[in-house]
Amino acid sequence: MNTLARWWKFNVVGAGGMVVQLASLAAMNWWHGGHYLIASGVAVEAAVLHNFVWHLRYTWRDRRDGSGRLGQLVRFHLSNGMTSMVGNLGLMRLLVGEAHLPVVPANAIAVVCCSVVNFWLGHRWVFGVRRVAPESCGG
Repeated sequence: MNTLARWWKFNVVGAGGMVVQLASLAAMNWWHGGHYLIASGVAVEAAVLHNFVWHLRYTWRDRRDGSGRLGQLVRFHLSNGMTSMVGNLGLMRLLVGEAHLPVVPANAIAVVCCSVVNFWLGHRWVFGVRRVAPESCGG
C-alpha cells in the first residue's frame, strides 16, 4: 500500500480516536470537574488504546511481524502513546494554562499537532516492516 493511502487510513482512525479523546475529556471535565491535565491524560490513554486496535486491524493490517500484538502494543505506547501524552499535556498546559483557551478546543489543537509525528512512528517503527537478516553461507 502506498504511503498516501496509509496516511488517509491513519487519519480516519485518528478522527475516531479524536472523538474518543474529546468525548472522554468533556465527560470527565463535566462529571468530575477535576484538573484538566489529569482528565487530558486519561482521555489520551483511552484514545491511544482505541487507535492501536484500529491501526492494527485497518491502517497497518497488512503488516505483521514476529513480535506479536503485545510487542506492537508496547512499541505503540512507547512511541505514539508517549508522543501523544507528552505533546498533549505540554500543549494543554500552554493553551489552557497560559493562553486560557477552553479545554476541549485546546485538546483538539494538541491532537492535530501530534498526528504527523505519530504517523511517522507508526509507519516506521510500530508497524514497520521488519527485515530479517539473510542466513550466512558457508561455515
